[in-house]
Amino acid sequence: MTERVEKLEFQAETHQLLELMIHSVYSNKDTFLRELISNASDALDKLRLESYRDKDLHVDTSDLHIELEIDADARILTIRDNGIGMSRAEVVDLIGTLAKSGTAELRKKLNEAKSEAASQELIGQFGIGFYSTFMVADKVTLTTRAAGDVEGTRWESTGQSTYTIETLDEAPQGTSVSLHLKPADEDDHLFDYTQEWKLREIIKKYSDFIAWPIRMRVERTITEGEGENAVDKTIVEDQTLNSMKALWTRPKSEVSDEEYKEFYKHVSHGWDDPLEIIPMKAEGTFEYQALLFIPSHAPFDLFTREHKRGVQLYVKRVFIMDNCEELMPEYLRFIKGVVDAQDLSLNVSREILQQDRQIQMIRKRLVKKVLSTVKDLQGSEDQEKYRTLWTEFGRVLKEGLLSDFDNRETLLQVSSFASTNSDTELTTLAQYVERMREGQDAIYFMTGESRQQVESSPHMEAFKAKGLEVLILIDPVDEMWVGSVTDFEGKPFKSVAKGEVDLESEEEKKASEALREQQDKDFGDVLTWLGSALDDSVKEVRLTSRLTTSPACLVGDVFDFTPMLERMYRASGQAVPETKRILELNPAHPLVTGLRDAYDTRKEDADAGKVPELTETAELLYGTAVLAEGGELKDPARFAHILTDRLTRTL
Repeated sequence: MTERVEKLEFQAETHQLLELMIHSVYSNKDTFLRELISNASDALDKLRLESYRDKDLHVDTSDLHIELEIDADARILTIRDNGIGMSRAEVVDLIGTLAKSGTAELRKKLNEAKSEAASQELIGQFGIGFYSTFMVADKVTLTTRAAGDVEGTRWESTGQSTYTIETLDEAPQGTSVSLHLKPADEDDHLFDYTQEWKLREIIKKYSDFIAWPIRMRVERTITEGEGENAVDKTIVEDQTLNSMKALWTRPKSEVSDEEYKEFYKHVSHGWDDPLEIIPMKAEGTFEYQALLFIPSHAPFDLFTREHKRGVQLYVKRVFIMDNCEELMPEYLRFIKGVVDAQDLSLNVSREILQQDRQIQMIRKRLVKKVLSTVKDLQGSEDQEKYRTLWTEFGRVLKEGLLSDFDNRETLLQVSSFASTNSDTELTTLAQYVERMREGQDAIYFMTGESRQQVESSPHMEAFKAKGLEVLILIDPVDEMWVGSVTDFEGKPFKSVAKGEVDLESEEEKKASEALREQQDKDFGDVLTWLGSALDDSVKEVRLTSRLTTSPACLVGDVFDFTPMLERMYRASGQAVPETKRILELNPAHPLVTGLRDAYDTRKEDADAGKVPELTETAELLYGTAVLAEGGELKDPARFAHILTDRLTRTL
């Protein structure tokens, strides 16, 4: 191979994905053409935008289009555009390498997928549309030249482990993809893509709304003359196969669900159908049209830094940019769609957008519309859509509770949470408030790493005994927002693992007042001693009414970080001072009363540190409280040694 022609190997992950394509992961092979036309449309959008921005880029934009060419004898289908094109380096990066994070995760999920439909959805989530060409072709040749470049590039592969890439002295501006088609096999849903009618059918179904003309040179027969002088004549002409009507400019009544679905797949580069369609039109001080979609599945990279958010921005139907972050907040990063503004400049930059008042107002209205749509889904008779939305995107929506103060109340209203009210069904805050017991003045919650951990926590014992409902918050974002959101409709949020718990009615308090006074007197000395013995670990030791079966638990002050939140901050590299917590004891538990009695009999020696077994019991009591809430011991080896020693003495 010369320097101008190289033979390169595919990245390992890319090769495995090509294998999946070649062996036909899914049956709807027609979609390869949709993917190539969508790529060509993007290239034309980018060229027109670049020609506005760079006046020194001498390119002809007078007839931007997509062209299909059929060579039936050689069984070659070519899809060509005169768009932005690619450099040699871009071809290697974009096609020779699967430039996506999480590819290993894709392979794992594909192996786990039980059905063809599940495989298709996964592939769509990973955005690998170009590779779908290998479902229908046994060789693919791509020829391209970037706008402004002199040399072109040819890329070719049979989908095996290697591909060739060659530098060309001349090539038309734009990109052409030539598919050397496999033989038709209708049993395998592999059709003859050299048939004009088949290509028309696919474009009408998937790509009719594309803003650029999709042309194909066709033969047709016309009749010249009349009667006996009539002569049939074959002519060749270019025909435009798509209507080019922008969906967002058409009334909803004139657009079919199928058209909306295909447009969604075009803008999202996904394979799933949208969960909900949100058309918008604003007139007046500033005008815009929008067509937004709520996906039915979360993309694999929703929580990664590489995830691109935002919708497509157009100005008077001219494409301006993909992933316009200024139009959609971080917590709505799953929303896809198009916004077409009427009064912006065509050469607007991201820096200008960040300061633009009109963009800020459009964003505000888009957010309100999306949230009102979620609220409508929540209140509808058919709850399946809302359940799907919350399962896929609930964690992301809750991020808005931290950042979007204007819509915080709405976000609280549309949120759902697990609670002790049901093992399977989620609850809204409004439903929780409706079920609140008479005299209950707070919304109780507990955060943790799993439902099982929360439900088995000692902190829950008194609430279970009293039949009080507790929200179970186990998403990492829950640890964050509960610290900044104070209440819902006047009802304060209260952690069952923080502060003192007072669940008794006035009558119960009066009835137990004498008992509490006696307990304070009986346990006063041992509590003081425990506070001293565990001084390195706890800030205070006190009695509690929160426990019914456990001997002890650890609680934080109202404004303390939870242990889980501390771990989250440290995992992200932030230095967080360690918070000492309060050790609460159950005065009715035999271990606690036994410790008190043992201390009382040897008080002077214990205070002088001469009764190591009592100190060890205090350490065990504290250690079990740490373990009971799912925490980590500072010195697990010492804890194990003390426990083993005690167990040995009992035998």
